[in-house]
Amino acid sequence: MSLEEYKGVFIFAQQVDNELSGIALELLGKAKDLANDLDEKKVTAVLLGEKVGNLVDTLAEYGADRVIVVDDPALKDYRTEPYTHALSSVIKEFKPEILLVGATAIGRDLGPRVSSRVHTGLTADCTQLDIGDFPLNAVEGQEQKHKQLLMTRPAFGGNTIATIACPDFRPQMATVRPGVMQKITPVKGAKAEVVEFNPGFEENSCYTKILEIVKAVSEVEDIQEAKILVSGGRGVGSPENFKILEDLAKVLHGTVSCSRAVVDSGWKPKDLQVGQTGKTVRPKVYFAIGISGAIQHVAGMEESDLIIAINKDENAPIFDVADYGVVGDLNKIVPALTKKIEEALAAKG
Repeated sequence: MSLEEYKGVFIFAQQVDNELSGIALELLGKAKDLANDLDEKKVTAVLLGEKVGNLVDTLAEYGADRVIVVDDPALKDYRTEPYTHALSSVIKEFKPEILLVGATAIGRDLGPRVSSRVHTGLTADCTQLDIGDFPLNAVEGQEQKHKQLLMTRPAFGGNTIATIACPDFRPQMATVRPGVMQKITPVKGAKAEVVEFNPGFEENSCYTKILEIVKAVSEVEDIQEAKILVSGGRGVGSPENFKILEDLAKVLHGTVSCSRAVVDSGWKPKDLQVGQTGKTVRPKVYFAIGISGAIQHVAGMEESDLIIAINKDENAPIFDVADYGVVGDLNKIVPALTKKIEEALAAKG
């Protein structure tokens, strides 16, 4: 493999039912940063599907300089084999240095298969991406390679953080957790170069048939979309005690979320978990109630605009990242806060 042949930062622009997934736009924002660090001029989005050309302008507005479109009836709905064939064929033809894929249900299925097909490595579920030297610190007798993609992800069940590189193979591939990267402000009217590419599709024994698509409606709110999150930890004491957090969230028109300890205890579903092994959130206001503030949790909410912590332990690490902190019994503080907000809202009419 001649590494010099591989140039540019590519992202897989996931779409479902002709609608771009939010992670595609988030990846474009990060791809722009990585391209600048590599002195690359273009960011390329790879768009797979059937009759998806109408999505090109949106990708351009969010940072794509070029969009490679593979449009074929075989790609109408996601199936592992045709999508793997399409994306790996794009890699072989256009030779990207970096390829980013969202760590969605689709991306977690597609990414490993593509990396195997093109004989490269893949770092899964990344929470941070940088360009730098590898090894991170020079080691005597070992070549230190520059301008490598440094991929950071939780390891060992979220109890530590690992930074991984792929210095000897290309492309450098990563799946990236939704909500971690920020979308850029869209540039209205921006246009991208469009490249039509179709490697051809021949059905083989690995093709599956979709007999029926059943769309389930989740009863759990999407905490990544919430503007206000009232998050509880083990310190809340019991699943029944989450009622006082729900009352606060209700008056604020917010959403309840939780820490990993709460999910592990079976008090709340996994979809509400914030942190390295849960979801990364960026609300306007984040209440951390009865949450100690372990690094695994903080990594999932530290980009919130305003963080308010309530904890009886004045030495809890959560106070190190909080904008406002209240030391005391949450069972007294939270209901009192809820009451004051209700009174203030009633006074406003």
